[in-house]
Amino acid sequence: MVLGEHTDTEPDFSQAVTLAIVGCGQRGKGYAEYALQEPTKCRVVAIAEPRPLTQKNFARAHNVEQSLVFGTWQELHAASAEMIKTAGKRLADAVIVAVQDHMHLEVAQAFVEQGYHILCEKPMATKIKDCLRMEEAVRKAGVIFGMGHVLRYSPYTKAITEVIRSGELGRLINAVHVEPVGYWHFAHSYVRGNWAKEQDSCFSLMTKSSHDIDILCHWLSPETPVRVSSFGSLQHFRKKSKPQEAGDATRCSDCQLESECPYSAKKIYYNQIASGNTHWPVSTIVDGIPDIENVTEALKNGPYGRCVYECDNDVCDNQVVNLEFSDGATASFTMIAFTSLICDRQTRLHFTHGEIVGDMDRFTVTNFKTRRTEKHTPRGEGGGHGGGDLGLIRAFIEAVKTGRQEALGTDVGEVLRSHLTVFAAERSRLEGRVIDCVEFEQEARKKYGVSG
Repeated sequence: MVLGEHTDTEPDFSQAVTLAIVGCGQRGKGYAEYALQEPTKCRVVAIAEPRPLTQKNFARAHNVEQSLVFGTWQELHAASAEMIKTAGKRLADAVIVAVQDHMHLEVAQAFVEQGYHILCEKPMATKIKDCLRMEEAVRKAGVIFGMGHVLRYSPYTKAITEVIRSGELGRLINAVHVEPVGYWHFAHSYVRGNWAKEQDSCFSLMTKSSHDIDILCHWLSPETPVRVSSFGSLQHFRKKSKPQEAGDATRCSDCQLESECPYSAKKIYYNQIASGNTHWPVSTIVDGIPDIENVTEALKNGPYGRCVYECDNDVCDNQVVNLEFSDGATASFTMIAFTSLICDRQTRLHFTHGEIVGDMDRFTVTNFKTRRTEKHTPRGEGGGHGGGDLGLIRAFIEAVKTGRQEALGTDVGEVLRSHLTVFAAERSRLEGRVIDCVEFEQEARKKYGVSG
C-alpha cells in the first residue's frame, strides 16, 4: 500500500486493514459491510465468488479492481502465491472465509499457509479431524484467528458478560438457554436450504447452534465442559407428516393446500418482496438482486420451491443438550424449529446471589443481597445477530491491526474446545449415553494424530 499525503480534513485510508473475501453471499457481505461503514479501518481489495451477478454487485460496492476479482478461491490463492513469489507480499492482510461449511478447512488452511490472518464463518469445520487440523495450522502459522461465534460480540451479550465477570451476583451455577429458530426460518435453511442434509453440510446442532454452545462455554469459563448428554430428532419435516389433502404435489406452486400451509414457499418469499425486503432470506435464493421474476423462477425450478414434506432433509428439528462443567455448574440448551420468534434467544442465568433473565434485546438483573431488580437495554448497533456481526468484524480488524489475538477475547484453542463439545453432544444423541468431554478430545487427538 502506498502512503499518501492527507490533511486533517481528509480521511486517512493508509492504515486500513486490507481484506480478501472468499464467498460473497449473506455472511461474506455482512462482514464486509464494516468496510463500507468504516473505510479508514478496513477495505476489501480482493474477492472470490462464482455467481456472476453476486460477484459483479459485490465488486462494484467495494470498488475492487477487476484484476482482483476471481471466480474461485483457487484462482485467488494462485494470484496470491504469484504476488508473494514476485513481490514478496500478500494481496491483503487478512482473508474472510465465508464459503459453504464443508469447504472451511480447505480454504482457511490454504491461506493460513500463505501467512494470512483468518476470520472464518462458523462452524470451524464439519468434521472433528478438520477442526483439529485447522487448529494445528493456525497455531503453526501464528496468525490471528477469528471465528464466526457472533453471539459473543453483540452489545447485549457483552453487557451480560460484564455482569457475570464482575462477580456481583456470586458464582454462576446454572444456565438455561433456548434458541427459537423460527418455523419458516428452519424450513428455509434446514429443510429446503444448504444445511438440510448432514452429508452436504453437518448436523443442525453444529450448523445452527455451535455459537450457542460457545456462548455458554464463554459465560462459564474458565471452567470447561466435562460431561454432556443430548436428545433430539427430526419430528415434522418428513413425508409421513404431509397432509393427505396435498396429494402428490411436490412443489408449493402445484399444491391445492398451499394457501393454508405455514411453510408455503410463496408466502415466505413473495411476502418479503411485497414488503420491500431484498435481503435475507429472499436474497439467498437468487443470483443478484431479487425481484418477482427471478424469485418466481427460483421457486419454480430451484430447491426453495419444494414442499417441505417432499425434501431430502435429515437434520434434527428439535434438540436438547445438557452440560456439566468442571466446577459442577450446569447448563441446558434447547434448539427448536417450531417458534414464532426468529433466533431471539431466551436465556436465564442463575447465580449464588442473583439471576439474569434476557431475550437478546434486553435483560434484567436481580441481586438477592439488595433485593433489587434492574432492567438493562444495551444500545443496539444494527446489523445481524443484534450487532454481533459488526462487533466481531470490528474486533477482528483491531486484532489484525495491533497483532493482538486478545482483542478477539478468544483463541483457536478455545474455539476448538467449544466445537468438540458440540461434536460430543451429537455423539451422545446418536449413542444414547453421557459423553466425557475430556476423554472425547483425547480420543479424537489420538485417532487423528493431532497433539494438543
